[in-house]
Amino acid sequence: MKATVEWKGEGLEFVGHVPSGHDIDFSGDDNAISPMESVLAAVGACSAIDVVMILKKGRQDITDCRCELKAERAEDAPRVFTAIHAHYVVTGRDLNDKQVARAVSLSAEKYCSVSLMLGKALPVTHSYETQIIDS
Repeated sequence: MKATVEWKGEGLEFVGHVPSGHDIDFSGDDNAISPMESVLAAVGACSAIDVVMILKKGRQDITDCRCELKAERAEDAPRVFTAIHAHYVVTGRDLNDKQVARAVSLSAEKYCSVSLMLGKALPVTHSYETQIIDS
């Protein structure tokens, strides 16, 4: 995999070009997503994709999945993440709580490459809640 990040020529604005053809705006001065914000969001996106795919394969009637992330960072530079917690809120009809727990666990322990990669350097924890909606 390859990517290119180019300075836009003003301030601390950059644009990332990735193989899928999508561009990502980055900023060091709050005009776009920061690099660290993008890493944190990538944990949630990667793992939420896993959770939804696993639940759909398990024929669960999922209507929503949200991953709420909280990261702790070092006080001094480099301000690396020191811990990340991902909390999944999975909503659907007649959801099986054990299948939701299994989906979160499989993502955390086997499938989410972003979370697993970061987990080699810091604790990445997971929790979930299931919200059942009426049919």
